[in-house]
Amino acid sequence: MSGFEFSAILFAFGLTLLAGLSTAIGGVVSMFVRPHNTVGLSLGLGFSAGVMIYVSLVELLPESVAAFSLVHGDQWGYAIATGAFFAGIAVAALVDLLIPGDVNPHEYRAASEFSATVDFHADKARSLKRTGLFTALAVALHNFPEGFATFSVALLDPALGIPIAIAIAIHNIPEGVAVALPIYHGSGSRTKGFVSSLLSGLAQPVGAVVGFLLLAPFLGEGSLGLILAMVAGIMVYISFDELIPSARLYGNAHTPIIGLLSGMLVMALSLVLFELY
Repeated sequence: MSGFEFSAILFAFGLTLLAGLSTAIGGVVSMFVRPHNTVGLSLGLGFSAGVMIYVSLVELLPESVAAFSLVHGDQWGYAIATGAFFAGIAVAALVDLLIPGDVNPHEYRAASEFSATVDFHADKARSLKRTGLFTALAVALHNFPEGFATFSVALLDPALGIPIAIAIAIHNIPEGVAVALPIYHGSGSRTKGFVSSLLSGLAQPVGAVVGFLLLAPFLGEGSLGLILAMVAGIMVYISFDELIPSARLYGNAHTPIIGLLSGMLVMALSLVLFELY
């Protein structure tokens, strides 16, 4: 399969599946979450941003430069990798622009909106269910490229795939909350809220499979460099557009930077240990 062993493909897909299923955790959390207990969520989102930013700029982008340099030489390799990096950012930004802000899972709500107190009048219920369904579609659209990003990193470098999958999983949890909460309160059904969050997360493994099937026949040094750089750009965009602002929203002035630096430190130490051993 384009030079990849079946076990490596299975491992990468398994990580992507687990990361996608974490939206279901958000579905469960939405049933019991308290509006003022979000410090852990703030730290987790900051941690995810730290992991993604560090690995994107320290590992993925340099590896992309090296891959392109083998084909086009050092100067052009650096230039093409840089262009691909910003192309990844542009793709992520375009996806955000195509989704209305009121249902965009990257436009997080205030922590107070996690409250379980909701007016159950019929019009309000219908509005909540509609919002939840549109949010589920928006989450699925976002998860599709994120799934391929997680899968690609895990396939190309399993040591990097694990922390990236964990980071993606953490940031998927509040997306699951954003899907399940309005559906739960609009329909009164915990099951519908949970199932909706679960299904929206399954777009990640679907994105992994579709992306691999489309690109596998063309994988080479140049295409691998393109994938690495664009994945790095997508993850940097997610970190700055979504994770860091929402970490600040759910925490205080210090929790985002604590989480961010902790994520960078853990990622750095894991790479150092990998190189040593």
